[in-house]
Amino acid sequence: MQKIQNIIFDLGGVLLNIDFNLSEKAFEQLGVENFKAFFNQFHSNELFTKLETGMDLDLFYEEFRSATSTTLSNNQIKDAWNALLLNFRQESIKALPGLRKNYRLFVLSNTNEIHLQEFQKRFTIEMQLSSFDDLFDAAYYSHRIGHRKPNVSAFQFVLEKQQLLPEKTLFIDDSINNIETAQQLGLQTIHLLPLMKIEELGL
Repeated sequence: MQKIQNIIFDLGGVLLNIDFNLSEKAFEQLGVENFKAFFNQFHSNELFTKLETGMDLDLFYEEFRSATSTTLSNNQIKDAWNALLLNFRQESIKALPGLRKNYRLFVLSNTNEIHLQEFQKRFTIEMQLSSFDDLFDAAYYSHRIGHRKPNVSAFQFVLEKQQLLPEKTLFIDDSINNIETAQQLGLQTIHLLPLMKIEELGL
């Protein structure tokens, strides 16, 4: 690996533990039997793609009810959708201040306002720190920048905004699709496989 100056982290599966099956089960209990067709680790349908690129939440809830032919409340949908969020990887989070002494740190996450509000709240409780975003030079969330991985535009947004050289930038993600796009753009990459932790990478 060449000498790097910057690290861009994914969030879910890298710094935050997640389990997509939990949301699927939660929606099944609410009568949504085909949730996997809407969203899973490898696929996001048009509605959830719009949610992750800035869709108004009230409109999302309305369209979700229509698409699933249900009368679920906003809170029922929100709670089931948040079910996939687990706990932060405490040792990985604790490693970030040390890494920041040597590198500029960033987050690039496919997420949405529902999850953002929930994981920011959980971070404060779990880590006893005021703000997740403060651990980084900047945090980029797909619903706020209007671009999601693995689209080239998501990576270009961060590279151009921060004037980062791809060859001096390391991208860490648990999705091979995202890794492949980053490699095409010349970034150095680490595909974080199950059981791998960032604090064990020797950065």
